[in-house]
Amino acid sequence: MCHQTVSLVQTELERRGIVTVSLTVMPDVTRKLAPPRALSVPAPLGAPMGPPHDAAAHEAVLRRMLALATRTDVPLLA
Repeated sequence: MCHQTVSLVQTELERRGIVTVSLTVMPDVTRKLAPPRALSVPAPLGAPMGPPHDAAAHEAVLRRMLALATRTDVPLLA
């Protein structure tokens, strides 16, 4: 999905009371769109959780995302 579509959907879900966190590999684009919560990761397009089969990397990204879910100082790009 494109970053703009994800940001628009994320914003609408938040308006309805559903907490969201998105992943981005294009922080400059995401910053302009200002979704409620986004985590910037140093990964290639198509693999924002990290390399395939790298459970430790996947868990680290997931833990960072969950930490952002409790933040209320939005919009937030970490």
